[in-house]
Amino acid sequence: MRNVDLSPLYRSFIGFDHLASLLDTANRTEKNGGYPPYNIAAVADDKYRITMAIAGFQDSELEIKSEQNTLIVKGVKAEQTEQTKYLYQGIAERNFERRFQLGDYIKVLGADLENGLLHIDLEREIPEALKPRKIEIGRKLLNKE
Repeated sequence: MRNVDLSPLYRSFIGFDHLASLLDTANRTEKNGGYPPYNIAAVADDKYRITMAIAGFQDSELEIKSEQNTLIVKGVKAEQTEQTKYLYQGIAERNFERRFQLGDYIKVLGADLENGLLHIDLEREIPEALKPRKIEIGRKLLNKE
């Protein structure tokens, strides 16, 4: 992978440091590779669902946080008291931390754990002031002389 030097952006653009830092983090490889696997689906207009395959985890072993446009999903397996001798272990059940960058005005609606799949529902809520509005023709202007 090619490394890109973004320092010229910091010198010539003001207020875009968040964008440059996003590009920096996108260039780094993730600590845990592809574990756990996940899907992101558009359920409806402005509604999304993240589904993560986390077989073997219970509600109490999961932590979901949303802070500063980042969704953090963390799983910490409880220590097993009995040692099992596996002939083959295909279910990883290892600790993980997965981060998702959220767009502006995306909020987390809730989460549900069902059949080894963690579903996280998201919705984009654009404030009324930022939504397009129709300007009617024929209304009187305030400063018309």
